[in-house]
Amino acid sequence: MNPIGQDTKENIISRFSKHVSSGKADFFEMFEMDFIFGRREGPYVWDAVTSKRLINCHSNGGVFNLGHRNPEIIQALKDSVEELDIGNHHLISEHRALLAEKMADLTPGDICYTVFGAGGGEAIDLAIKLARGYTQKLKIISAGGGYHGHTGLALSTGDSKYRDPFGPPSPGFAQVPFDDMDALEAEMDDNTAAVIFETIPATYGMPLPRKEFYASALDLCHRHGALLIIDEIQTGLGRTGKFWGIDNFDVVPDILVTGKGLSGGIYPMSATCFRPKFESFFNKNPFIHVSTFGGAEVGCPVALKMLEISSDPAFLNHVQRLADIFRDGFKILRDKHPEILVDLRQLGLMMGVEMVNDQCGPVLSKTLFDNGILSVYSNNNTKVSQLLPPLTIDISLAEEILERMDQGLDAAKNFLNL
Repeated sequence: MNPIGQDTKENIISRFSKHVSSGKADFFEMFEMDFIFGRREGPYVWDAVTSKRLINCHSNGGVFNLGHRNPEIIQALKDSVEELDIGNHHLISEHRALLAEKMADLTPGDICYTVFGAGGGEAIDLAIKLARGYTQKLKIISAGGGYHGHTGLALSTGDSKYRDPFGPPSPGFAQVPFDDMDALEAEMDDNTAAVIFETIPATYGMPLPRKEFYASALDLCHRHGALLIIDEIQTGLGRTGKFWGIDNFDVVPDILVTGKGLSGGIYPMSATCFRPKFESFFNKNPFIHVSTFGGAEVGCPVALKMLEISSDPAFLNHVQRLADIFRDGFKILRDKHPEILVDLRQLGLMMGVEMVNDQCGPVLSKTLFDNGILSVYSNNNTKVSQLLPPLTIDISLAEEILERMDQGLDAAKNFLNL
């Protein structure tokens, strides 16, 4: 039986509204964006009921770096499920060990230990727990406007709009402006356990830090006995044209967190990776953190295949070539649409379309949808629209995305009377 499109659009939306989220159903119907994920293949998704097709330039924040249903990833899961299941997180695991060994080969510097999770928020929570447990300090400093997940400790590092509805902030958390060393130095003290930053804060509109920012932050952390945690959940695994976004800044963090794309778009997987001296905390407390589905054995071969594909130099060279095409294309678009388009914030295929005011991001999301592109605006800086195509697209599709972007910008200008 085909599991897609078994009912009418009206019935699917009604069922979703009654049993999953009435607010989401209302929102997307209001803006005539009631798209229902149906068939999906490579860079494309089709509505489950209608024939509408979108080029996925959201990629669920980097989950679909290899596109939808990558054949090699699918085969890895098929082979895995023939012999494996979730496994048992309490015990020694052949498959987690193999995956962690590969992570050690690919992570910067001497980072060689990994604890796996099922999602990014869980992995961030663990990074904060490790920093506090190892240093025996409390304070965690993050960037205002950033986002590290909706779970417990991760929630406290993000923008206040995500945590205020749930009560007062947790003790021990502080925020500073991103890429502001003076503010970071002023906030840092000897009770600081860690500083955590997204390499490029996607939800804050993808601002690019100065080249020396992370080296300065790392030095400051170590002078105060604190750890530097780098969130690579979106920027990692080839998105920036280098395997890790932090590689662009020639810095080895104390803890590196990744997820989303590690799943291959097929099996949930995240990872908290750290330098060997911090493993001493878990050596003394080997059962202090467990995750029932973290590093599920059936998913480990999937993540291994994803790492193999995305770490190939030819793959990374392709990302860099695509980045050049988008860079050149946006120079033309900026000249054509000066009323709305300011610039392209870009590192590889981590791209943010910067526009003239806060209305532009939501409007462009709608006009791009109407022109066949799935893209979302940055929720903490709505003048920026995120552009995150799969890393596997070909040159002709990159050029088509630019053409559709041209049409979307025209429509957005008309709507906004710019």
